[in-house]
Parts: sequence; structure tokens; C-alpha cells
Amino acid sequence: MYFCIIYMKLSNVFKKALDFKFLSVEEGMFLFNNAALAELMLVADELRKKQVPHGKVTWIIDRNLNTTNVCIANCKFCNFYRIPGHPESYITDIETYKRKIDETIRYGGEQLLLQGGHHPDLGLSYYVDLFKQLKQLYPNVKLHALGPPEVAHITKLEKSTHREVLIALREAGLDSLPGAGAEILNDRVRRLVSKGKCGAQEWLDIMHEAHKLNITTSATMMFGHVETLEERFEHLVKLREVQAMANEGGKSLPAGRQGFLAFIPWTFQDVDTLLTKIRGVHNLITAEEYIRMIAISRIMLPNIKNIQASWLTVGKQVAQLCLHAGANDFGSIMIEENVVSAAGAPHRFTSKSIQQAIRDAGFEPQLRNQQYEFREMPEMMEEQVVDY
Repeated sequence: MYFCIIYMKLSNVFKKALDFKFLSVEEGMFLFNNAALAELMLVADELRKKQVPHGKVTWIIDRNLNTTNVCIANCKFCNFYRIPGHPESYITDIETYKRKIDETIRYGGEQLLLQGGHHPDLGLSYYVDLFKQLKQLYPNVKLHALGPPEVAHITKLEKSTHREVLIALREAGLDSLPGAGAEILNDRVRRLVSKGKCGAQEWLDIMHEAHKLNITTSATMMFGHVETLEERFEHLVKLREVQAMANEGGKSLPAGRQGFLAFIPWTFQDVDTLLTKIRGVHNLITAEEYIRMIAISRIMLPNIKNIQASWLTVGKQVAQLCLHAGANDFGSIMIEENVVSAAGAPHRFTSKSIQQAIRDAGFEPQLRNQQYEFREMPEMMEEQVVDY
């Protein structure tokens, strides 16, 4: 009798999901805890086929370039940052930008994922001047830059508003806003892992303000540390609610905005982090659990079109399986990436190997830009010599 009740409830919740209706936190957790992985993958794959009918798996060529490693946020999962005055601290100079952007263009890239730390002395004028200078030098290079915590930090330094900071950054050359610093959108969790960053509501408010300004964004979730399963699902619902305001119109927000273009869940990387050293927190996420979370993300987020598999943190084979569990995007080859790698993520791709991985999974690879528009492969581009 018990199994009949579970089966009936699973059928009802799956039907609701396939009708693109919003599942509650409780319904999502019920699926996570009771549905077979094969069932979750099947439903998520059906939703992916409806939302992304071209059936291709997209990817992008870009570089994660850091403005500075100086940071006062003191995140317990980050090995990248250095405190002000540290002998290894730096602010990237314009000659370094030019050298690395030139190399990125040679490799076929047209975008920078430009982020850094919460530097106590770098305010709005620094980023405005930097963005303007980069756009003058490279007018065709897109700046997918900063993130809500950095916008919050700049706003605090300037005693300004999120809107004023975002408008100034957009006018200086900001093209889109990454979903950095979301971690888990719950203040209990954030106090434990990233106390120096903005709170959950401020992160969401900044994204909503960006959407009101028609700045496209992405959303992320770092999981597998101190969060509960319920807090993961609350995170998904909060993202969905902000996206609903972008899609359907809300206070001061006309309908039709794209809002979050993609959702990227990735696993906590624990090598030598303070979370591991001091609190004994380890990443215990198995391949099955990650695939389950990808499928659940597709099911819980019917108003976010693109779901990206984080090959950087889970590796090629798990990411390939995710393409059969609702994911439709393989992200970037990451010509350079310093933050997650510093905590132990060892995986790397080149333009050739990422496309081969997608083909081996049974899909056609398609190069894209940050707006998820298709790009032709550049005719003249160098190939990285090795995966690194």
C-alpha cells in the first residue's frame, strides 16, 4: 500500500513538472528523495527537449581573468584571495590584460569573464575606467563581469545604490552579469561560508535590478558543504521567483526581459580550504547526486532555459551524463581559471576536446556567445596545444 501511495504521488508530481508548473520545495524534495535516478533523468530530458528543441549542446570560448586577488570577504572555501598588503597580492595591469586578451582572441574567444576580490580601495571609478579602457582597446570583446557580491561591495564603498552602480558599469561597457557569489541563498549558510559577502536577499535584489535594466545574467549554486537539502531547494525557488519577475513583468519591470539566461550548479571544492581545515567539511557529492541535482534543476526551474553541467568540478564523464539529465550547455573551455582550480578542480578542455566530449555523449556541439546565440567557428584560430 505504501509503495502504491509513493508511486501515485511521484506520477502526480512528474505530471505537474512536465506541464511546466512550479513545484514547491516539498514536492522537489519528495522527488529527490523518492524518484529513481533514471526517472528523474527521463523527465528532465523531456523538459530539455521542449525548452531547447534544436537538440544541440552549446559551449563557449572565454577566459576567466581576475582584476585583483585582494579580498576582505574571507570566504571559507576560497584559496585564491589574499588579504590587503600580502606579498602575493596584485591588481592586474593593462599590459597583462592586453597580452591575455590578445591570446584569447587568437584562440577564438570574444569574451572575458572578469572578476576579482572585494578590494577595499577599488571603487566604482576604478571599474568604470577599466571597462572603458578595455572597450576602447577591444570594442568587440564582451565583458561578462563582476557579480552581485562585487556590485554590493562597490555600492557600499560609494554609499550609492545598486541601480546607480549597475547603470554606471553598463555605460562603461558591462555586457552581462555573472551569477557569482550565490553559493547557497540562505543567510544561515552564508554566515558560515561567506560572511563577508552580501546576504541572500541583497544578491537577489541586485539581480532583479540588473534585469530591470535589461542586463542579462546567469545564476549559480555551490553545494555540497554545510547546506541542508531543504536549503538547496529554497535556493532554486528564490531564483525561480526572481526569474518570474523578469519573464512576466513585475513592479517597474516590463514583461519580456530575459533575466537569468542559464543556471550552473557546481560542487564545493575542498582541497586546503578553511571549511575543510577548521570545520572538517568535505565535498561528499557523488556522481549520482550531482546528476540528480542537474535533473532536479531542470525540473524546478522551468522558466530558466539553459542548464549548464559543471565539467570543471565534476569531470568529463559525469558532465556527459548530465547531458542526458536535462543539461544542454557545457560551458566554457576556460582558457584561464584561477579561483575554483585553487581549491582542487583539476579538469581542463580545449576547443577540440570539448567538442569531442559533446559528440561522444551523442550530441552536436554548437559554439555560442554569452547571450546563447550561435556563433560560427572562427576561420583563423589557434588551438591550445594540450589540455591544462
